[in-house]
Amino acid sequence: MGKLVLIGLIEPKDGDHVQAFKDWYLGNHVEDTFNCPNVTAVRCFKAEKDFKGGMPAGYITIYEFEGDDAVAAQKVLDAYQADPEGWASRMPNNNSMKIIGSGWYREEVAFG
Repeated sequence: MGKLVLIGLIEPKDGDHVQAFKDWYLGNHVEDTFNCPNVTAVRCFKAEKDFKGGMPAGYITIYEFEGDDAVAAQKVLDAYQADPEGWASRMPNNNSMKIIGSGWYREEVAFG
């Protein structure tokens, strides 16, 4: 069974929302999502330097999930995020985030 990940390409909505983005997204939402029952790991990376073709977003977040069925994983994630009691430390979305793109990916090949 391969690894299933949800990739999010995100960044602050604009220059006025940088601190709010850091407070909510980096300071709460990423950890909140890690507490979803089928999430096994989360990593968030900040853009450092472009390579080829430019950088698609200011941040990339990689959420790793149990199993390899994206539809089933999405159902568990949606139910968790809709549950107001899902995580006691959950902060409400402050609308500071701009989603550039996101999607589910299944591992095809891996080394190391």
